[in-house]
Amino acid sequence: MTLEEFSVLSLKAKNAIPVTAQCTVFAESEVIALVGEGKAPEEIAAGIQMAVAKRCFIMAKKAGAINSITLTGGCAKNEGLKKAIEKVLKTKVIELAVDPQLMGALGAAEFARKKGGF
Repeated sequence: MTLEEFSVLSLKAKNAIPVTAQCTVFAESEVIALVGEGKAPEEIAAGIQMAVAKRCFIMAKKAGAINSITLTGGCAKNEGLKKAIEKVLKTKVIELAVDPQLMGALGAAEFARKKGGF
């Protein structure tokens, strides 16, 4: 399924089934087992979003995030993940005016400009 389909699916869940594995290989096995058990796909999708959000929580706190954050890259286009992050971090995810997938490239270009004197 596409990122948009996955995101929409996760937003339909009434409950999120926890995905507890920290390792992506083990998490994949956990998800496959949940699918095999016939668990609701939207609740599995929501569980995946929450697992990623909880990992982001640790990194955001280490980085000193307090009132709001923004996402860059493809994850910024995942509404389900944004909602999960807002729930876990209890903070607002701010939308970027520029395509979030360009932010890494723009940062690298600015770094190169400053380093190389362009």
